Amino acid sequence: MSERIVVKIGSSSLTSDEGGLNRDRIRYFATELAALHQAGHAVILVTSGAVAAGFRQIGYAARPKLVHEKQAAAAVGQALLMQAYQEAFGGFGIVAAQILLTRADFSNRRRIQNAQMTIEELLRQRIIPIINENDTVSTDELVLKFGDNDQLSALVAAMTKGSRLVIITDMDGLYTEDPRKNPQAVKIERVEQITGDIMQHAGGPGSSVGTGGMRSKIEAARIATRGGVQTFIGKVQSPGDLKLAVEGNGRGTYFDTKLQSLPMKKQWLGFHSMPQGRILIDDGAAQALVSGGKSLLPAGVVSLEGEFLPGDVVEVCDTTGRTLGRGVVSYAAWQIQAVRGLSTEEVKRRVDAARIEVIHRDDWITLT
Repeated sequence: MSERIVVKIGSSSLTSDEGGLNRDRIRYFATELAALHQAGHAVILVTSGAVAAGFRQIGYAARPKLVHEKQAAAAVGQALLMQAYQEAFGGFGIVAAQILLTRADFSNRRRIQNAQMTIEELLRQRIIPIINENDTVSTDELVLKFGDNDQLSALVAAMTKGSRLVIITDMDGLYTEDPRKNPQAVKIERVEQITGDIMQHAGGPGSSVGTGGMRSKIEAARIATRGGVQTFIGKVQSPGDLKLAVEGNGRGTYFDTKLQSLPMKKQWLGFHSMPQGRILIDDGAAQALVSGGKSLLPAGVVSLEGEFLPGDVVEVCDTTGRTLGRGVVSYAAWQIQAVRGLSTEEVKRRVDAARIEVIHRDDWITLT
């Protein structure tokens, strides 16, 4: 059965430790991806490597750290990266297309819908979209970066309603501890739910070439599985490894999900929107929102942070500060301050609002 498969390859898998492209590795990955393509699957590639590919060409002695130097390296390296991919795929008669995205593209519903339509048309024409972050115009603040494209791959997988996300790394999956430091570490073969304990098993960055670590990859798995996409994190380095990973027999960890793919509106709300404030709610309201399929009423609001207007997106937290999800508010911040904790009848007497709900369930997504 043909599937839509998103594959993410990081910088360390494509470049040498000193920088520059490893053409043999690119040909290897093109061969693995071409096999999936020729088997009838719709393949989307999310790749890193532009900065690592370009900094030697510019003349930098090591991977640059300043933003403008990284952007210059990416401008050179992206062209080299795409040329290498196009040559490698061309040997199989496959056309590759370049798509560069930023976090701002995902935050804008119209722009990301346009990107989605472009990807759909490329797949319809049996072309492999190759997606990378647009490093030349992206900024280096953590909130605007994708973490070596791990989160980008998860967002793309959810947006395109992928069947599977394969995140390739130099580790053969998630362990209870770093196996390079503790040989007694135990590999976790399958994860049904990404809990706090699972997150604690993740370490920091493992390579000086890339920017991501296992924690970044698990965060990506959380996004993908929340969007209904099964996820694999592990090694793909020998002939046939990618096929095995897709079939469920790969050298890595599988993250399961029983959820269905999310509508674009819910994806935008949960993963792409920029919250303008926070609302803290009591335990009863939290239970109703997360498990009861209910809307948030003023009676359940304990406190709030930030200045926002009707139609803005806010994060909703319980009284411990744990984020429960995001929603579109029907009230301005000052209105919620005036009616928080009050009954519905009392709210109607005090505030002239379009609807009684602070956040309607149709404008809510749970992220726990």
